[in-house]
Amino acid sequence: METIRLTTSGAVVRYLAAQRIEVDGQAVPLFAGVFAIFGHGNVTCLGHELEQASEALPTWRGQNEQGMALAAVAYAKANRRRRIMAATSSIGPGATNMVTAAAVAMANRMPLLLLAGDTFNSRIPDPVLQQVEHFDNPTVTVNDAFRPVVRYWDRITAPEQLVQSLPNAVNTMLDPGDCGPAFISLPQDIQGEACDFPARFFEEAIHEIRRPRPDTRELRRAAAALVAAERPLIVAGGGVHWSLAEDELRSFAEIHNIPVVETVAGRTSLVADHRLNCGPIGVTGCTSANAMAADADVVLAVGTRLGDFVTGSWTVFGGGDDVQIIGLNTARFDATKHRSLPLVADAREGLTELGAALGDYRAPEEWSDRASSETSQYHAYIDKIAAPETVTSAKQSDDDEAATDLPTYAQVVGVVDRAADESTYVLAAAGGFPGELVNGWRGQAVHSFDCEYGYSCMGYEISGGWGAKMALPDREVVVLVGDGSYLMMNSDLYSTVLTGHKLIVIVCDNGGYAVINRLQLAQGGVPFNNLFADSRVQQVTPVDFAAHAASMGCGAETVTSIAELEAAFGRARASDRTYVIALNTHAYRWTEGGSFWEVGVPEVSASADVRAARAAMDTGKADQRVGW
Repeated sequence: METIRLTTSGAVVRYLAAQRIEVDGQAVPLFAGVFAIFGHGNVTCLGHELEQASEALPTWRGQNEQGMALAAVAYAKANRRRRIMAATSSIGPGATNMVTAAAVAMANRMPLLLLAGDTFNSRIPDPVLQQVEHFDNPTVTVNDAFRPVVRYWDRITAPEQLVQSLPNAVNTMLDPGDCGPAFISLPQDIQGEACDFPARFFEEAIHEIRRPRPDTRELRRAAAALVAAERPLIVAGGGVHWSLAEDELRSFAEIHNIPVVETVAGRTSLVADHRLNCGPIGVTGCTSANAMAADADVVLAVGTRLGDFVTGSWTVFGGGDDVQIIGLNTARFDATKHRSLPLVADAREGLTELGAALGDYRAPEEWSDRASSETSQYHAYIDKIAAPETVTSAKQSDDDEAATDLPTYAQVVGVVDRAADESTYVLAAAGGFPGELVNGWRGQAVHSFDCEYGYSCMGYEISGGWGAKMALPDREVVVLVGDGSYLMMNSDLYSTVLTGHKLIVIVCDNGGYAVINRLQLAQGGVPFNNLFADSRVQQVTPVDFAAHAASMGCGAETVTSIAELEAAFGRARASDRTYVIALNTHAYRWTEGGSFWEVGVPEVSASADVRAARAAMDTGKADQRVGW
């Protein structure tokens, strides 16, 4: 057997560089590169090997370990899970900084390879710099913190283990049902140890993502349920995008005349003006989608994990236990939720075969006519609240009357929505923008939207924009971010300037964590510790976000009105580098609609408002669909 003598680090790099995947008929590198922040735990061995392989496996310097790993998640999303970025850190804080990003990938079912340094396998130098010691278990290091937030976890204690571990990690990340992040811990001494690896281990490998077809019995039961439906509804989830099934979804809906609603991850599965697209469903959804869900008798859930924001904490399907859900999903875990009829299959293949099994079935015209009527009302409402208005002041206040002249999030989204074309790709996360963008972004092209709401991670926005632009260099990536998220994580603005990955970033300053302030008030509370004005501060000092961004090399300006924002957006488009536009926005005006959402409300309180909120919560729970 021919062998090659390499260190553990050298073998990792050579193996990753040899992996390919077929995209649009061409074999391209599966791993497009490695985000890296070096420290003593990874610079001398893994860093050396990455430098040697810088052409085959490019290394991109991050500013924060969490940010660079979030960029890798967004890169995978933009590539629809077909290409992967790795991220490497040193031991200790560098590693644990990536735990949050791993959880984002886990919740969103995204591939992400994390390579973190670790303490010494020999233990002779212990305790080493950044080591957290466990008196009762010396095998535990901070890298064990990744176990709950990855699909695959391994610690390499001998170089030979890579021959099994690396393929397992890759296969996990490419598995359509089990897709998620993989983590490999690399002790410092093991990184430098060498062994004779089989040469064939490093031969070029071209991967294809499996497309499992449905079981004939499951297919028969699902078809029978749909054929009997008088008011069927399709819920399009992120799996439609990951399966590249947008055309099949459109065709299936048109042939069988079935209205479609979209989850946050599934947004832009259909273009917004398609006659059967009823808009977003659930807590952040619109009245048209939720009205259709309330009356549906059979729900075909395609590629969705049916999270609480989709199901309104399992109240949005008005038939309750009488509604029949069909779970079309590559993951059995998702396909069987809440007593769904499972159809475990790839979304594209499942829709194709289910469509054939339905024959000439079409939902009644009155049902699709109602969908059109409901949806036209939704679009009219969005047009109204997104319309530009004259703004005479930019004063921020938590007093509604004093702040009536401030722009709203809906108006800001409206600017981007009106200016967009088929190349525009919009990205946001957490905070107030999910609800506003999910409703107000009416994409002209499929796969034009990324709102990280699986883990609802504040700080994803700018880092995610960097990763998305890497994946989509020919598209205009627009990031919308609130002041709270911007202050949490903004350093990858500098990354985009350094690497030439231009973004348009709109920063909306509403004086703190305004959407959580909204939730606090809605559940009977009083403003407390969310807006700066309601926090323990000596003085509220405005942040000059444009000046801050400019200090990192961005083009930047502050505007005070929607008209000024529209003009600034044009200048941002013409810019050759990342361009940041900042403006003050209203902290209390939000898009209406949505559905019930269960949160914890005190059962006992001295506040009459809190007691009333608890009573309303208990009333809402009476409509929940209960059961696995």
